[in-house]
Amino acid sequence: MVCSDKMRLSLFVFLITTSTVLPGAVTIRNLVFPAESDNSFVELVPQKPLNLAAFTLCMRVATELQGSREVILFAYRTRHNDELNVWRESDGRLSFYLAGGGVLFQVPQLSGLETHLCFIWDSSSGASALFMDGRRSLTKTYKKAHTIQPNGNVILGQDPDSYLGEFDINQSFVGSITDVNMWDYVLSDSAIRDMVYKKTGPGGNVIDWNTTNLQVTGVVEVSDREL
Repeated sequence: MVCSDKMRLSLFVFLITTSTVLPGAVTIRNLVFPAESDNSFVELVPQKPLNLAAFTLCMRVATELQGSREVILFAYRTRHNDELNVWRESDGRLSFYLAGGGVLFQVPQLSGLETHLCFIWDSSSGASALFMDGRRSLTKTYKKAHTIQPNGNVILGQDPDSYLGEFDINQSFVGSITDVNMWDYVLSDSAIRDMVYKKTGPGGNVIDWNTTNLQVTGVVEVSDREL
């Protein structure tokens, strides 16, 4: 088929239009953990110490790991304790643990489709819940009057059984993680929903994904993407 000059010009304009970044687009860093490992992880450097009596922790996650296998989503450990770990349990439930037994939630399974997750906890009441794509779980009471201790390491991709080591390949994360933000207070339901659908807003005051320093160890792919 012979293309006219007019057709060529139309095709050229179409390609330029479809490849142009739209005004107002939000570009963020994206982490891809391509395979199970016991040595690949990313350490996050928080804006302030994790000396917390409340928190909101949000992230966007996609993983195709299925079956009876634990998957670590977020780990914060001091020299003495796992202060805050977030998991996909072997039965598919999502959970977080504060220096001991955890609080677990029966929710839809994570999958290869990206999910926006937020976990909230308030020491004064023990109120704990999670949000999946803006939908709130039931509220549970957990670790009332507890305080998360400072001077630890925040990592993605592995569950450290010591200060920054003793990783288990069968708990490692495989998939993509991005937009990890943490606040030292509980955000409102509407603020969390806004993050899902508007995809804009300030980062966390404890961990701000836009500015936090990422220290990569092992095989982790870091790239920019648009929300």
